[in-house]
Amino acid sequence: MFPFHQRVALEPACVATARRFVDQTLATWGVSGPAFEAQLVVSELVTNAMRHGGGAAQLRLLSHGAELACVVTDHSRTVPVATAPDVFSEFGRGLRLIDALCTAWGWLSPGGSRKLVWAVLAA
Repeated sequence: MFPFHQRVALEPACVATARRFVDQTLATWGVSGPAFEAQLVVSELVTNAMRHGGGAAQLRLLSHGAELACVVTDHSRTVPVATAPDVFSEFGRGLRLIDALCTAWGWLSPGGSRKLVWAVLAA
């Protein structure tokens, strides 16, 4: 588990920190297959938490058998929505990218003012 400190939860540098956490965790676990894809998925989840969720609060990686789950907690209960992509837009492709790379993704609202957005990769 990686907790984001409040002072950096909205700074772009927290995305790079999250990618390093993915690298270090997967190396510790001896998992190398989905490393690039996991970094990309985590980058998108953390970026979405920064833009739409009031900042990233926590990042968790879970491994079970041949699956790797990436879970980002943010400070909002707003449901993530994959919008139709606009060819000329700078933003709006993150959830579609996650959908293309992952076997499943979704969100949970465990109560309070936070939500968890998760994505599962085949390891």
